[in-house]
Amino acid sequence: MSTTPNDQPAVVQADSFLTLHYRLSGAQGDVIDTFLGQPATLSMGSGELAPALEAALLGLPEGTHATLELPAGSVFGERDPNMQQWLKRSVLQEMGDPQEQYQVGEVVQFPTPDLKGQFAGVVAAVSDDAVLFDFNHPLAGQPVTFEVQLIGVL
Repeated sequence: MSTTPNDQPAVVQADSFLTLHYRLSGAQGDVIDTFLGQPATLSMGSGELAPALEAALLGLPEGTHATLELPAGSVFGERDPNMQQWLKRSVLQEMGDPQEQYQVGEVVQFPTPDLKGQFAGVVAAVSDDAVLFDFNHPLAGQPVTFEVQLIGVL
């Protein structure tokens, strides 16, 4: 355990490096959960966590295991109807498997324009010639439960 000069546990500061387990969930259950695998390591202020999550961590001492309730929209913003887009099946066939059968609620991965990464959309509706994808974060517009176990603070 890291300690300060007066033998107090180190606390999370704006520039801390953290090792932690965390779970983010909304009303419909877990979306992100590191408790089942390796802990996450991240640098505060680097954009790896949403600003509201970093703010919730500030001042917590190393060794803390807490569950924090964050208000709707504070972590991933409000749902944006402009983040829903119909894609023609012909476009989807060009991008992937021409025999793909899309189901409402299914998560589909798309390549970024530079082809170096991916982003996900959730199938919101299906028609004969197009599929409606919702590109909002699954927890957008929802209250978020943030469970955290701070393993290390440097």
